[in-house]
Amino acid sequence: MHKYKITLEYDGTSYRGWQSQKNARSIQDTLIHAAEKLFGEPVEIQGAGRTDAGVHALAQVAHLGAASGMSPRKILEGLNDLLPSNINILDVEEVSVSFHARHYAIARSYIYLISKHRTAFGKRYVWWVRDKLDAKKMQSTGRIFQGFHDFVSFADKRMDKDASTKVKLDTAEVREVDDLIILRVVGSHFLWKMVRRMAGILVEVGRGNLTPQDVEAMLEQASHLPAEHTAPPSGLFLEHVFYEGDAEKKAKPGELFPPLLFSSR
Repeated sequence: MHKYKITLEYDGTSYRGWQSQKNARSIQDTLIHAAEKLFGEPVEIQGAGRTDAGVHALAQVAHLGAASGMSPRKILEGLNDLLPSNINILDVEEVSVSFHARHYAIARSYIYLISKHRTAFGKRYVWWVRDKLDAKKMQSTGRIFQGFHDFVSFADKRMDKDASTKVKLDTAEVREVDDLIILRVVGSHFLWKMVRRMAGILVEVGRGNLTPQDVEAMLEQASHLPAEHTAPPSGLFLEHVFYEGDAEKKAKPGELFPPLLFSSR
């Protein structure tokens, strides 16, 4: 058995998420089909995180297990030749057979992009909010999410009833860059739809419909409001997956996204 750590980016717009599904197009299935064609045998591919339908990734990590060996360079070039243009392999390295992309991950970071102007080209990658937003209030309120909290208000009701809704966020920050407002969160794990609901609630704060005290109350007892204000998937990106020994990577927005999204109007 040979095992490889694969880092990839993808535009999730036309996929029903990462996870394999019977009657829907997924990132995982697309990767498996390409890898099995390349290796000429069945392979195992598991990801570090299950991004939802329409959600993107800047650096998702997966492991690939195969009976046959192949050089990392050949795997990278071979997969990119076989994959559609909206999935791109960034790096491949051979790892121990015990490596597991999800179980070995110690933290993940997500970013959510909110655009203050209408854009034809960036629509797939941002949430355009027509109303004027108070970015400073969003910044100060965003820090409330940092630390260890019960995020039951921000979790989808369809998640496993036995699963804990308590999450520790190492980072929860809001930045304003030209015409973008960027929410960035770093934590060991995230609940289904949690980041999109955080983004939606912060937008309501920016609109003046909610206060920081309202947000604090949502972390103290269950509330239906986050579900009602779930932000669309288009603006959400899995930014990075961290493993033991990794330093936190925090690229400048202009290094991650097309300059067009950052042009001032």
